[in-house]
Amino acid sequence: MGMISAIRTIVFYFLLASITLLWLPPSLLIGPLLPYRWRYRLIAVAWSRVTLMLARWVLGIRYRISGLENVPERPCVILAKHQSAWETFFLSAHFQPLSQVLKRELLNIPVFGWALRMIKPIAINREQPKQALRQVAEQGAARLARGNWLLIFPEGTRVPPGKIGKFSRGGASLAAHAGLPVLPVAHNAGQFWPKLDWRKASGTVDVVIGPPMSAAGTDSAAIAELNQRAFLWVAQAQHEIGSLSDDNWQALRDQYKI
Repeated sequence: MGMISAIRTIVFYFLLASITLLWLPPSLLIGPLLPYRWRYRLIAVAWSRVTLMLARWVLGIRYRISGLENVPERPCVILAKHQSAWETFFLSAHFQPLSQVLKRELLNIPVFGWALRMIKPIAINREQPKQALRQVAEQGAARLARGNWLLIFPEGTRVPPGKIGKFSRGGASLAAHAGLPVLPVAHNAGQFWPKLDWRKASGTVDVVIGPPMSAAGTDSAAIAELNQRAFLWVAQAQHEIGSLSDDNWQALRDQYKI
């Protein structure tokens, strides 16, 4: 990435920071007075859409979506590929209201963390994984019951383009016990909004939404089968959009005999 990308990125963050400083005070004042769904739109949807708009007009990052016909009417568990911050903005804007699992430390950021608390994320302590799993199971079930979409990044961390991480079973387990499907989502946002480089590159993000997938039961074998099915669908979709290398895809095909 060259000088133009660096300049664009600096301008993007300057504009985003300026808008955020203007947006946060009214959100903190008005948000607590609004019903939850309106509050979510004010805090999460508005800010995410502004970020996506700035990404388009300043950074040259556009996106196209395929598979919108697969989105069920009733909210369920979204199992999304994780490569960057871009998909968090996109998913927060397009699935309303959405609860996501995030690091507890984010809630301690002055002002920003206060606004984040009002949209009811599931904030976990990563240093206590067993407690975090119980928390995600309990609070995730509660969020689904109240009609929220639940966003899970089953890889647990951002994995760069060309690779895919192992999927944890937490999201599949939550969906199975709630009697709801999982909705797999693949994308290549990391090619333009990389994890290890602060500069952004222009281009078009491909977002692919897969078919809803349900477990055949709530036992461990059924949950494992659902998780594997979602993982392989995402892996294949990643390969088809050029975001999983041929070698890694072939290794998965050999491993799972597909």
